[in-house]
Amino acid sequence: MASGVLNRTAAALDWVSAAFDAPLARAVVFGIHIDGHLVVEMLLIVVILFQLSRKSYKPPKKPLTEKEVDDLCEEWVPEPLCPSITEEMQTEHPTLESAAAPHTVVDGKEVVNFASANYLGLIGHEKIVDSCISSLEKYGVGSCGPRGFYGTIDVHLDCESKISKFLGTPDSVLYSYGISTIFSVIPAFCKKGDIIVADEGVHWGVQNGLYLSRSTVVYFKHNDIKSLESTLEKLTRGNKRAEKVRRYIIIESVYQNSGQMAQLDDIVRLKEKYRFRLVLDESHSFGVLGNTGRGLAEHYGIPIEKIDIITAGMGNALATDGGFCTGSVRVVDHQRLSSSGYVFSASLPPYLASAAIAAVDYLEDNPSVLTTLKDNITLLHKGLSCVPGFEITSNPLSPIVFLKLKKSTGSQDRDLQLLQKIVNRVLHEDSVFLVTSKRSSLDKCRLPVGIRLFVSAGHSESDILKACGSLKRVTDLELA
Repeated sequence: MASGVLNRTAAALDWVSAAFDAPLARAVVFGIHIDGHLVVEMLLIVVILFQLSRKSYKPPKKPLTEKEVDDLCEEWVPEPLCPSITEEMQTEHPTLESAAAPHTVVDGKEVVNFASANYLGLIGHEKIVDSCISSLEKYGVGSCGPRGFYGTIDVHLDCESKISKFLGTPDSVLYSYGISTIFSVIPAFCKKGDIIVADEGVHWGVQNGLYLSRSTVVYFKHNDIKSLESTLEKLTRGNKRAEKVRRYIIIESVYQNSGQMAQLDDIVRLKEKYRFRLVLDESHSFGVLGNTGRGLAEHYGIPIEKIDIITAGMGNALATDGGFCTGSVRVVDHQRLSSSGYVFSASLPPYLASAAIAAVDYLEDNPSVLTTLKDNITLLHKGLSCVPGFEITSNPLSPIVFLKLKKSTGSQDRDLQLLQKIVNRVLHEDSVFLVTSKRSSLDKCRLPVGIRLFVSAGHSESDILKACGSLKRVTDLELA
């Protein structure tokens, strides 16, 4: 239509130009002298408006014959619903045939399990199982309704109260799924126009929350305090807009993608200096760090109220599922009305909330389990420190021991293939279950990949020595 209008307009312009291409430059109308150019311009405007107002000619559509329809159908090739299956996708993955305890059954064979984040060794523990059975007998599997509708059960309130009392915070709120906790909490507080400064090594759940918030996100170098301070300085210096919007720092206590531990004392100092709020994900430090397992704040001796929002998944130390967010009453109440993971999801099955309560009780009654866990972490660090071709990048206190290749193959895909080959041999030849740090195609983290070992208080000394010996032997063969 547009091309037809332009063609007619151009023809009209040619006609008018030719008509007025005469020596007479002025005309007399009703005794008034009029400039010929003005007449031309007025006529051109009229013609253009007329042509633009006309509808473009459309030839009548002729219906297709049956033969033409059949030919088009035969030629049509639909686009695939998913990418073509590669050889790597066709590999068979290990299949668990029992609970993911320190010792589990994989493909019919008992193995030592370093692939599950069962930090306190409570998976399958008698007290946890008994609490689940009692809850199932009393409540069934749950209401299958959101908390704000008819999904709130007294055990949910008891669990929230237990976590708040344990951490020393005013209030807490439960979520039904661990990873959805952080990416529901972030959009509940951070909106379009807000500023978020985040570590570049955060895991996919945090990344998803940052994306959903639609805030302005600026990343600083992984676990680098100087980079964080420089970023905060650039954002606030002379920036009047930054003074009028909400500003957040978002970090993990123990980073899932590297095993490094956040330097909370320096971060709190910077957040107070530049007037930012702090959001801390403690999924891999709650129940692990500190003298009593209260997390990173206890480890550094920092008052818990200096951290504005704390989240954690309960599937690691507490051997259950779901997650929680804790902080001030105002922070918690806001989530009950505006956090999608709380408002729209079915409530946590009551037996999982009962398991969380039992796990916290066990931790309070048995503080020695933390000493056992720390001894196991130290022993594994020492045993893996001389594995050929690898270096440990994780913090010595981290329950995630992260092994990275000293010399990359030059491609992350080839690195993962090599790492997976090592992990497979360790499993099949020595019955030690390990995992590589595979990432989703949606994961934007650019940290190096590696082998992750999740240490548990349930591991024995012989389990740890077996894993270290197996990795040394296999890497000697694979990297020779």
